[in-house]
Amino acid sequence: MTTENSTTQEPATGKKILLSGSRPTGRQHLGNYVGALAQWLDMQEECECFFMIADWHALTNSYNDTGELPENIRQQMLDWLAVGLDPVKSTIFIQSAIKEHAELNLLLGMFTPLGLAERTTSWKDLVVEQGLDEMRTYGFLGYPVLQSADILMYQAHVVPVGKDQVEHVEKTQDIAQKINVRYGEVFRIPQWRLGRAPVLLGNDGRKMSKSYGNCIYLSDSSKETWDKVRVMVTDPARVTKKDPGDPEKCSVWDYHKVFTPEERHGEIWENCTKAKWGCVECKRVLQEALDRKFEPVRERRAALEAKTGEWHEVLVEGNRKARKRAQKTMEGVREKLHLFPSDGSDGT
Repeated sequence: MTTENSTTQEPATGKKILLSGSRPTGRQHLGNYVGALAQWLDMQEECECFFMIADWHALTNSYNDTGELPENIRQQMLDWLAVGLDPVKSTIFIQSAIKEHAELNLLLGMFTPLGLAERTTSWKDLVVEQGLDEMRTYGFLGYPVLQSADILMYQAHVVPVGKDQVEHVEKTQDIAQKINVRYGEVFRIPQWRLGRAPVLLGNDGRKMSKSYGNCIYLSDSSKETWDKVRVMVTDPARVTKKDPGDPEKCSVWDYHKVFTPEERHGEIWENCTKAKWGCVECKRVLQEALDRKFEPVRERRAALEAKTGEWHEVLVEGNRKARKRAQKTMEGVREKLHLFPSDGSDGT
C-alpha cells in the first residue's frame, strides 16, 4: 500500500475540476436553462466537469413516492443532451450508481457535529420553524453531509451555486478541513462560485415551478410556447394599448433581456414606454426569439428520443467514468484513515 495520497493532485488536463448537478425533476424549463444549463455549457469548455443527476437527494423530500423517478431521469437526460451538454467533454452520471457516495457520506458523518447539520437553513425552516414532522428524518438532516460527499468525491476545485446553496459548500469546507487537520491532505478544499443567472418568473408572475403549472419547457413546441407566452403577466398599470408601459414591472421584459438580441432592446423599450406597441406585439417578438434559440434544441431532442436508449448509453458511460474517479478517491481516503483496503489485501 502506498503512503502517498494522489487524490488531490491536479488533473493532467490542467483544468479545474467542477462538480454540479440537480435533482431529477423531469423536463427542464427556461428557469433551469438560465439558472444552470446555460452556465454549464460555458463551464464544460473551461473545466473538467462532473454533472450529476442527484436521485438520492430527491428522496429527502419525496421518499413517499418514487414512481416518477425513472421517467424524470429520462426526460432530464434528453434535455441536458439536447441543449449541448457533451459527454465527450463532461462526465454525466447518476448519483445512486456510484455507491462510493454512500460510503463517503457515512465516513464524513463521523466527523460532522450535529449542530452543523441542524444549522442548515432548510432544516430550520421546515422542521424547526414550520414543524413539518414528515421532514424530520435522518436523511433530510444529513442532506448537507451527502452533498459534501458528492463534492469531495471528485476533489472539485469549483462548485457553482446560487445564494441559498453557499452554506452547503461552506459546510463541506468545514468538514474537509477538520479531516485534513487530523489526517493530512485527504481532500481538496472546494470553492463556491456564485452564479449570476437572472430569475425568470413563470407565465403567471409567480416563481417558475412545475407544481404551479406555469413553466415554459425546453421541449415545448412553438405553438405550446406561444400559448404560454401569450398569457404572460405584464405591467398591471397598462390597462389598454394606449397606456404607456413600464418594462421594469413586466416579466416579459425580463425574458427579452435574456433571449432577445440586445440590438432590439432599445426598440422594445421605446415601443412599450411610448405605447407604440400593445403587449401582444411585444410578446410576439419574444416568441420569435425563443423559437430561434430553442428550435435546434427541440430538433436535437426529437432525434435523441427517436434513438431509443442512446441517452441511457451516455449515462452508463458517464457512470463508469465517475465510478473510476470515485474509486480512486476512496482508496486514498481509506489509506489516510487507516481503514481496511477495499481489495481485501492486508494493507501492506
